[in-house]
Amino acid sequence: MVRAAAPRRSSRDDIPVARRSRPPQRVRRSGSGLFLACCFVFGGSLAAVLFGPSLVSRFTPSVSGVEGIAERPTEDGRLLGHFPYPEADQSALVEISPGLMLQVDAAEALRSMRRAAAADGIDLRLLSGYRSHSLQKGIFFDVKSARNQTASERAKVSAPPGYSEHSTGLAVDLGDGDDPGTNLSQSFESTPAFRWLQDHAAAYHFTLSFPIGNIQGVSYEPWHWRFEGSSDALRLFEPARRLAQTR
Repeated sequence: MVRAAAPRRSSRDDIPVARRSRPPQRVRRSGSGLFLACCFVFGGSLAAVLFGPSLVSRFTPSVSGVEGIAERPTEDGRLLGHFPYPEADQSALVEISPGLMLQVDAAEALRSMRRAAAADGIDLRLLSGYRSHSLQKGIFFDVKSARNQTASERAKVSAPPGYSEHSTGLAVDLGDGDDPGTNLSQSFESTPAFRWLQDHAAAYHFTLSFPIGNIQGVSYEPWHWRFEGSSDALRLFEPARRLAQTR
């Protein structure tokens, strides 16, 4: 018995296969028809040779990864647990603190959230915002080298360049101004600022990116929050949200 071929699993990246809507009609062949058919076949073959590689590259996901990291991205695009993110357009960024920038929508939401926190006696500090791919490269590789870490070890606490939420201009690192010793430390979870964020951050469209036991395999970062209050932000972080929902 011959088994029928299993149906191909579809995805958003699949190119639909054309199907006939009715059986092909019998065509009377003639000399001119045969000549045209030959021309068509020759032309199609020539086009495949000339343009095939460029067309394939348009529809084939990049698996090049990052120079200096032996590992390659997984099928869903993640590299060492981190999703890829574009670098924010500079024209979309505003300075929210000296030397710290965010996309406009995220900056406005953060200002509102900090005012509300201050009204409740919480000194919510912005420690980090937008980072270019170039800056993230230095943060990743320089510290990796200084600490003699593997790329996998480094990625537990810092994203490779091109894979950091900070590069979108939509992610922030927050601290408690009354307890600066907890900055960028898991001990930040014991501060009034973190408890306030747990209760109120969602109202300003901020969500904790890497909670305890996150499925991305990134170390718990109670200080790292991302803004999801715009259509662009929702689109960028949709893969991360979808993955988190599979737990």
